[in-house]
Amino acid sequence: MIGDVVGEPGIAILEQKLPGLVAEHGADLTVVNGENAAAGFGLDRECLRRILGAGADVVTTGNHVWEKREFWPLLDTEERILRPANYPQGNPGRGWIRLEKAGASYLVINLQGREYMTPIDCPFAAFNAIAESQRAEDKRPALPGGALALVDFHAESTREKESLGYYLDGKVSMVAGTHTHVQTADERVLPLGTGYITDLGMTGISSGVIGMDKAICLDRVRNQVLYRMECAKEGPCAVEGVLAELDRDSGRALSLRRIRSFAG
Repeated sequence: MIGDVVGEPGIAILEQKLPGLVAEHGADLTVVNGENAAAGFGLDRECLRRILGAGADVVTTGNHVWEKREFWPLLDTEERILRPANYPQGNPGRGWIRLEKAGASYLVINLQGREYMTPIDCPFAAFNAIAESQRAEDKRPALPGGALALVDFHAESTREKESLGYYLDGKVSMVAGTHTHVQTADERVLPLGTGYITDLGMTGISSGVIGMDKAICLDRVRNQVLYRMECAKEGPCAVEGVLAELDRDSGRALSLRRIRSFAG
């Protein structure tokens, strides 16, 4: 699972590094968060094409998925792009996908937090509804529909992220936080077998401020004026995320390892 792709530098480093990472680690499924790909805010058709072309099987998003209104129709027509499932009914797109790959069944779910963010529907209740819809053919009661279930939880609050992790422990294979763009050093397997990390980090220029131009960010926090942020243009660039080894029979996570791969 790969952290938020930020702007053109993020897409370029993803195209350069992801195929090799997939081959090196023998990854069967690759999930990439792309909500910041289009100049730092949202997605467009070309960015989605390039992320999928780099090797992503599923592209998750978050609150910035709504930035480019012209992109909204693709949320209904391209099944590999997800938006958080807990936005109210009536919005375009879907929040989860069931797919088969490399002889395994996967369920990828995209959720968004509410603490310090837009107060949308409850992510805990949204997960329960998705799990219930998948339970008809459940052969492993801990996992919805017997699938290897992966959750991208796009949230600001570490408390909310860890709370969801423990709530889903034993119910899914992996919970990975996104949105804050700073890779956390708390990757672990929770007591009932769910892999967890508070934030995957980001894919982009690491010498900016969360991938953005640091001068603009400094002006924003010093002056308390919401200047339009722009992506950083120069500096070291990296792909960040986590490699999870999952047991197909039990659905438990066996191990997690952080990934941070620089250009060059």
